[in-house]
Amino acid sequence: MNTYYPIVKRKLIAYAKIMRLHRPIGMLLLLWPTLWALWIAGEGKPSHSLVLIFVTGVLVMRSAGCVINDIADRHFDGKVERTKNRPLVMGQLSTREALLLFAVLCFIALLLLWPLNTLARSLAIPAILLAVIYPFTKRYTHFPQVILGFAFSWGIPMAFAAQTNSVPISAWFLFLAACLWPIAYDTIYAMVDREDDKRAGIKSLAIFLGPWDTSMVAILHANMMLLLLSMGFYLEMGWMYYVGLLSAVCIIAYLQGLISQDDNTDSFFKAFQRSHWVGGVIFLGIFLSYS
Repeated sequence: MNTYYPIVKRKLIAYAKIMRLHRPIGMLLLLWPTLWALWIAGEGKPSHSLVLIFVTGVLVMRSAGCVINDIADRHFDGKVERTKNRPLVMGQLSTREALLLFAVLCFIALLLLWPLNTLARSLAIPAILLAVIYPFTKRYTHFPQVILGFAFSWGIPMAFAAQTNSVPISAWFLFLAACLWPIAYDTIYAMVDREDDKRAGIKSLAIFLGPWDTSMVAILHANMMLLLLSMGFYLEMGWMYYVGLLSAVCIIAYLQGLISQDDNTDSFFKAFQRSHWVGGVIFLGIFLSYS
């Protein structure tokens, strides 16, 4: 038993790393829009069981997305400074072990769908496809961030479907706004790796935009906030909702200041790490507007 303990421990750590359990920021970025949708669809009183299912689903699908991403990028990650120590690159896990883990996570996700209604279950199909397709898009297009935007926002129509058995126009307002947010923050993330990605032959919106990257991030954030403002008027949200939006604008201005420092990858990474604050204050505004 003592002989195998260090081996098992190393494997468990490697599994945790490939699922990014040590980096919860990605989970928060996926979680906030889902919570926006659950609270709005439930008019401030979402089903407790649905909240549990969707929060667990976020953890599982985010982990699955990270695993399939590392499988897809296993021949590229060693050429990028930020990713050179990932488990598949270091040989801590085999591709077969990673594929098995991905299959197990997808199976858990399918089990989580079982209690949901037919509409919500049917909407899960595009979510899984987007999660699988996204990692491979960076080989063929400079717009993988757009696919990520759809993937990270698809929980919104699913949440409305699960809560109300419909996907009303307000859900699509929220979905469009949420789609713009990952495009913005993942472009910031891609700015960190831009030079390494060029050498590795990986494409990104940051490479495509070049010196216009910060301007595009500002435009994406501005349009996101306009859509959320329009949705607030449409739903006649309480005044705390608008306080949340104003707080998000202040944070976005702070992030914009960080990424305006030319070629300062530390500032780019700091801006990405703090992007989840935007989603958090928006959710707080939604939560308080129904209180």
